[in-house]
Amino acid sequence: MHLLPLLLLAAVCLGQQRAPGNDTISKDQLKADLYFLAGDAMRGRLTGSPEYGLAGEFIESRFQRLGLLPAVGDSMFHRFDLVLSRLDAPNRLQFESGPGGGQRQGKLLEDFYPLIFSANARAVAPVAFAGYGIHAPALDWDDYRGKSLNGTIALILDGDPGANDAQSIFDGVVTSEYANSLRKALSAQENGAAGVLMVNMGTESRSVVNGFPTAARTYWPVKPPHLEKYTLAAYAGRIRIPVAQVSPAVAEALIRRSGRTLRQAVAEAEKGGGAGFLAAAEDGPKVELEAALKRTIVEDRNVVARIEGADPRLKNEAVIVSAHYDHNGAEGDQIYNGADDNGSGAVALLEIAEAYALAAARGERPKRTVIFASWGSEERCCGPLLGAWAWVEDQAWPLDKTVATLNMDMIGRSEEVPEYGNRRFNGLAPQTAASNAQNVNILGWSYSPELSKLVDRANHSTDLRLLKRYDNNKSQLLRRSDQWPFLQRRVPALFFHTGLHPDYHTVNDRPERIDYGKMERIARLVHQLSWDLANGDAVPAMPARRTIPPIF
Repeated sequence: MHLLPLLLLAAVCLGQQRAPGNDTISKDQLKADLYFLAGDAMRGRLTGSPEYGLAGEFIESRFQRLGLLPAVGDSMFHRFDLVLSRLDAPNRLQFESGPGGGQRQGKLLEDFYPLIFSANARAVAPVAFAGYGIHAPALDWDDYRGKSLNGTIALILDGDPGANDAQSIFDGVVTSEYANSLRKALSAQENGAAGVLMVNMGTESRSVVNGFPTAARTYWPVKPPHLEKYTLAAYAGRIRIPVAQVSPAVAEALIRRSGRTLRQAVAEAEKGGGAGFLAAAEDGPKVELEAALKRTIVEDRNVVARIEGADPRLKNEAVIVSAHYDHNGAEGDQIYNGADDNGSGAVALLEIAEAYALAAARGERPKRTVIFASWGSEERCCGPLLGAWAWVEDQAWPLDKTVATLNMDMIGRSEEVPEYGNRRFNGLAPQTAASNAQNVNILGWSYSPELSKLVDRANHSTDLRLLKRYDNNKSQLLRRSDQWPFLQRRVPALFFHTGLHPDYHTVNDRPERIDYGKMERIARLVHQLSWDLANGDAVPAMPARRTIPPIF
């Protein structure tokens, strides 16, 4: 007589209907697809390469074979343009070196260099120090606070305030999107600036000062690098003023006329509310800044398909399941296969899409639309996540009709951090792959507690150990994959990630090193969660002001 209560309890524990087609997600199929997508013949799928184009066509053909529909319009390719920039001439910086001092000609790549999104433009104007150059009404922070940059060249600090403060309103110790130099330049331009100079003070001014020429030559190497720097053409097209990076020594010379040191000005800037703003004196020294770049347009594309929701009303809402398909290419016979990063997520996306297609063929479709997005150019600087940002900025599917985004990136291994790891492991505690064999990191959970609970509920059928530990971590993992643009546009989003390891971004990230059984379980978890979201009566909320969790 106790059977019924036990069955009811089991149903509650399971938490949801098992997603139809979930058991069709197969490690054997994942392995077959990954050996193709991350095989040597694909030569690392570098943006702009023939193999990258072939990878996109392969994903499109699979979506078509499954009978999926284009997500928008009549093509499964969501197209966007990138800009590739190279140094041209003239690039000039001329300024007065100090009170009573003569004119100083800045040396390109020693004192300054143009940023890749700068306009080809020239400005002659006095300098105004604008602190961090951040206008963030939602955070009650405004470095301008009623002050105008009209007719000046803005000197702006890199980064965001409270960079080492886990309780900072700017995403704790994660570098916030407000720190993006391009966005700062746009904000300054909207405030009337004739040009922008960025300066990186770093945490150790001496090493930053001494290292500026090295950083400049890394940014603009003599020989075009294997990994080119791109920006979205839509972004670059909005910049109409010259924008350059200057050394701390140049910034010090520029601000000296105010009677303060640069360090004093930085300390004021940390207070916010425009406290660090130093207006240019009408009779103050003028700076001449000229930037010249050669630009090439590079066509790019996301591959995006959908299965339409069955509910006449709810089908206009969508759940996005995503993974990027690009990687770092090859140099001669050195191939960066990118099996874990991110062939693993890309082929899991195909398996999840197939599970939906097989269920739909049996008449089992979700209430809401489910979009399968294979993002392009996630890896490319500066900044990365270019395909996802293009989608978000285009609002190819309305963001207010996007219930959630579930992003998979590196789901084929187990996190392994060497005891004496290099900068790639910054902020991560030493740990072995064996200790993480059952673990998957969930990032983005702190942005939507409701979505965080739903992933726990969906996990009952896969029994993985979900670790929610890196949302506020110096590793910057939270902002390093394609869920980040959605979080910035207030769409609940999760990042499924089994962690960094010594083979990350090396030629050893190969398909034979993947744990396909673990991949299968993670793909089934993401499929289950996407089904729950697509059929739930309510959608997860994203609080207007979230509480930043303690630093890990």
